[in-house]
Amino acid sequence: MFDLGDIDANNNTLLAYLQGQSPETLAKVAQSVSPEVRQIISQNIQNLVGMLPPQNFSVQITTDRENLAGLLGSAMMTGYFLKQMETRMQLDRSLSGASSLDEEA
Repeated sequence: MFDLGDIDANNNTLLAYLQGQSPETLAKVAQSVSPEVRQIISQNIQNLVGMLPPQNFSVQITTDRENLAGLLGSAMMTGYFLKQMETRMQLDRSLSGASSLDEEA
């Protein structure tokens, strides 16, 4: 996990909120994400930092606090967006199934 200890929680309400959550709550939220969403987020972050095949390259990435915070924020927003789209897809599928049942009746 990222070390966010140097960021001022008084000026960052999201950080203050996250720090106020129990580890169990954070783990429960993380587990609610589907493998598909995790895969997309992982691929997105790898594309952002330019991952090379580990068998051929030894990659070391350095950045400053602000850029890392931006990357984390981007990953969080991507995750939120993907989770919402996944929920919408499931709802669309449920409604399509219900409307096909209505048509059959």
